Amino acid sequence: MNTNEFDIQFHFQKSIVLKERRRLKRFIMEKLFKEGNKCGSEVNFIFCSDDDLLEINRKHLDHDYYTDIITFDLSEKHSCKLVSDIYISVDRVRDNAKTERVLTTMELQRVIFHGLLHLIGYKDKTKKQEEEMRGMEEKWITDFSAFHG
Repeated sequence: MNTNEFDIQFHFQKSIVLKERRRLKRFIMEKLFKEGNKCGSEVNFIFCSDDDLLEINRKHLDHDYYTDIITFDLSEKHSCKLVSDIYISVDRVRDNAKTERVLTTMELQRVIFHGLLHLIGYKDKTKKQEEEMRGMEEKWITDFSAFHG
């Protein structure tokens, strides 16, 4: 795997602790490569507020509700390079962590992996798809905890 072909960036419009960024980037690169993304990726994670993500949701998706993540696949048709902007609401991540009684760090990992799973083809519109998505999120969280890359 040529890591020069993978560009994973984190942008903070709203602050949140993102631990082990280098290890997380290497993990993401490896996962995307193993999932068939052989010619590279350019993925931007943008951490923002509820209000910012609500505005994006209204403007681009015509949805009028809060969400924790919106993933935009910006890849060119017929290109093997994956290009994406993934917006994550820091406020939703924190609230969801409290509701689910998990550490914010774990919820943040779940949401990051959720966005990436969407990019590689996983859906969550039906109950069956949602169960498969949750299973893959848990698998990636487990894989990341054991990853030494």
